[in-house]
Amino acid sequence: MAFLDNSGDIILDAVLTDTGRFRLAKGDGSFKIVKFALADDEINYGLYDKNNTSGSAYYDLEILQTPVMEAFTNNTSTMNYKLLSIPRTNLLYLPVLKINSRVADGDGDCSVNSQNGGYAVCVTQDTYDALNTTPNPGTLNGESPNGAANQVRLDQGIDNDGISWRFELDQDLRETQYIIEVDSRLANVANPDNETLAQISFIDDDNIASYYLSDGTEPDFVKSIRTTPSYTVGVQSNPNVRPADLVIAGPQGTTVNFKLKSTLELMSSDYLFNTIGATLDSTQAALWGFNTTEKTYKYIDAVVKVTGATTGYRLDLPVRFIKRTS
Repeated sequence: MAFLDNSGDIILDAVLTDTGRFRLAKGDGSFKIVKFALADDEINYGLYDKNNTSGSAYYDLEILQTPVMEAFTNNTSTMNYKLLSIPRTNLLYLPVLKINSRVADGDGDCSVNSQNGGYAVCVTQDTYDALNTTPNPGTLNGESPNGAANQVRLDQGIDNDGISWRFELDQDLRETQYIIEVDSRLANVANPDNETLAQISFIDDDNIASYYLSDGTEPDFVKSIRTTPSYTVGVQSNPNVRPADLVIAGPQGTTVNFKLKSTLELMSSDYLFNTIGATLDSTQAALWGFNTTEKTYKYIDAVVKVTGATTGYRLDLPVRFIKRTS
């Protein structure tokens, strides 16, 4: 890995994806470039200086001279911020994804865990039973997802009250498909209403499983925010007041809901906990809500990535997998 010299001519530095290199190596004619993507991971647009005394030619000079890394093929650490082309020129705001931790009735318990701002997954039923209180905020039952009301919910829309919440998001900005990426060694994406597992689209060379969930074909996972009980009940009770469970300040798009089910390997073996995890000391275990009397725990920290296929907006959700070991 190195930095590109961007002090002179524009340099185009492109690499193949893992799939592209695999097909090229096969040599059977299956290799064909059909897609490409651009990203600006290294760029800080806050460096744009419209008050530069040297004139407008220098407003973006610092940005243009920002060191840019060479392209490399590790998909887990490159192209985290892909560029987006939108032909419209009248946009004042772009939609975002936000965790909705307010919903507790009708749509399940979507609270987050105060310890990591994300979620904890009790890998086994024994682990979940060791909680001091249930449901515990932001804590999912990994062995039996239906055994806990807790789930993950992300809402999409324009988070700015410059446009009224009463409007629905424009169709060309609406997320109709979400990509969820999870370490396949640790968990599977499960239906929020039952324990049916979502279908894996593919698993890459880093053991990251990708799930493509679409509005219409997976209605239990993806739906319009306006069809959820938290929205409809709120509007019915008082149509002039913004529902309290809305986290999007302006027009709403869709919501994606899911649970995480522990893998058999994680439930039946401590190998991964000993290899990529650590021991949770009694003080920390108590903070996470577990009974520590003659009980020990191990954990693995991971990240679940959720990306909107339309806008490319992505959220990284911190998840701690916890297992009672004695």
